[in-house]
Amino acid sequence: MRTKKKNRGITALKARYGWICVAPWALGLVLFFIWPVIQSVVYSFCKVNLSAGGMNITFLGLDNFKYIFMENANYLDFMVESLVKFLYSFPVILVLSLILALILNQRFRGRLFFRALYFLPVIIASGAVLKTILSSTAAGVSNMQQDESIAMSMFSVSELVTSLGLPQQMSSYFVTLMDGITGLIWNCGVQTVLFIAGLQAIPPLLYEVSRVEGATSWEEFWFITFPMLSRVIVLVSVFTMVELITDPTNKIMDQAYAFMRSQFYGESSAMLWSYFLIVGVLMAALLGLFKKCCLNKWE
Repeated sequence: MRTKKKNRGITALKARYGWICVAPWALGLVLFFIWPVIQSVVYSFCKVNLSAGGMNITFLGLDNFKYIFMENANYLDFMVESLVKFLYSFPVILVLSLILALILNQRFRGRLFFRALYFLPVIIASGAVLKTILSSTAAGVSNMQQDESIAMSMFSVSELVTSLGLPQQMSSYFVTLMDGITGLIWNCGVQTVLFIAGLQAIPPLLYEVSRVEGATSWEEFWFITFPMLSRVIVLVSVFTMVELITDPTNKIMDQAYAFMRSQFYGESSAMLWSYFLIVGVLMAALLGLFKKCCLNKWE
């Protein structure tokens, strides 16, 4: 009995210390995240005016949403452009990150140097270096005009598509892809590190047994590596999706921030929430499809 009471006391003490450690984070979450999110939702249905006495909020119902979808000339075009960019960037970043991780996970001389080299763009993009690069170019790195000039001078995409017997509509996709190839590579740093961590967590014994059974490298990838990376793929997918939809170069985000700077808080909130809801449905569909086709089968 004494042992049970003692253990119960230790458990309660650990739980108390845990709540004490978590309390500052929970308080910050409520004050600086949950409450602003609730305010943003309220603003999307209201007209917000700043005055000397504070904010004057007038309920408008769905007027802000009617404005952005029916009266704003650019919102729907920006929405389509952002979704198209999301759909072609997401699989490219995912596949490219996995390929880089598989290469960098091999044993070769200078492996740590090349791992750091591929992660370097993430550090540069988060600091003042990128601002200097952007300010030193007329078009800006985000537009990637230099990629287009370099890629187009090497070969003709239209002729390549024709020689492969593919529809001519595919050429516009490849051109768009090459226009932003530098940006896509720069977005692979964190994903590559996550994939490398997942690859290193796979037990080597599985590969040893597969080699004894005579499995090829291709079979090892599809029957061992890829299924064992299932949870990491979900993590990388969610991270990549969030990174793409919150990209500062996203025209939807740029337009919403412009409205916010002009003190049109209701319209900007409606823009962002409409965009996030549509992208949220798309993200749920992609993750649900991956779970149905892959996770359930592997489990």
